[in-house]
Amino acid sequence: MTASVVFQGVTKAFGSVVAVRDVSFEIETGKLVTLLGPSGCGKTTTLRLIAGLEMPTGGRILIGGEDVSSLPATDRDVSMVFQSYALFPHMTVLENVAYGLVVGGMAKRQAHGQAEEGLAQVGLGGFGTRLPSELSGGQQQRVAVARALVLEPQVLLFDEPLSNLDAKLRRRVREDIRELQQKLNLTSVYVTHDQEEALAVSDQIIVMREAEIAQEGPPRALYEEPVDRFVADFVGDANLVEGEIVAIEGDHGVVRVADLELRLHHRDLPPGKAALAIRPEAIQLANSDSAEAGFRGRVSRATYLGSHLEYTIDTELGELFVIDPRMSPVWAAGNEVSIVLGQRGVTLVRD
Repeated sequence: MTASVVFQGVTKAFGSVVAVRDVSFEIETGKLVTLLGPSGCGKTTTLRLIAGLEMPTGGRILIGGEDVSSLPATDRDVSMVFQSYALFPHMTVLENVAYGLVVGGMAKRQAHGQAEEGLAQVGLGGFGTRLPSELSGGQQQRVAVARALVLEPQVLLFDEPLSNLDAKLRRRVREDIRELQQKLNLTSVYVTHDQEEALAVSDQIIVMREAEIAQEGPPRALYEEPVDRFVADFVGDANLVEGEIVAIEGDHGVVRVADLELRLHHRDLPPGKAALAIRPEAIQLANSDSAEAGFRGRVSRATYLGSHLEYTIDTELGELFVIDPRMSPVWAAGNEVSIVLGQRGVTLVRD
């Protein structure tokens, strides 16, 4: 039976070092929530606190409404999929998946039957007699998922599960994990430092910074409405530039950026100097003599990447990174261009 996870003012300190500081959140039953952040931000410690591999210094942890703050990992109905897969090389795939059931006291025959069902769930029916060394990295990761699933946990935890896979395989396996999680309605907590991965798999994202929550919300909200410079820069690419709020009109501010005036949600910022986050795809390039309202820049770098072009543009606002899905026209290094900002992907952010 899948269950909710609640943190109430949870702190975890290792001596004088605080790894998690007064963190509170709620993960609804059947949702996949990603803990995202740079190395050392506290996301892995938070995952280990849910698993019972670490005990909180303060606060409470509830799973399915039950306070599990002082319960060890063996007494929590939680399973974890590790970054390293942690498969036994001398055991067959079926034996690996059945291992937790057998250790828990289930008869081997029954355990193997459930393990076969688990392998079928992850698309590896018929692979039970193979050794882990005979599988690809993606298949090994699915075996690790099946091993966790057969224990029928209330909460399934993923610790950087795709970091050992190449880029194309990561995309395929993350889609498999998301599809399975939704099909089985599993409450899942997923740790990664990969922003694209987090955006692709999550119902909610919790961005962590220096042991605290910087922002939480659905992927689209975090990408389109980052609360501050850190979140804007960490969740996807962002050009951070300086502007000025010259007037407040209702929910909007009149914002001056270079030679442009924009109307943006003021986000409770007062008139005066302000920072803007401009997504690379929100910048449109035009010929330098274009009649469209824009400001000038010079191309310093142009890169062809098959599905799109990437540009680095020198402007009065500083260096801007641009992603252009149009394959024509192509501007070469040294070309003068006009820069036009789109209606979406431009937002005011706090320092």
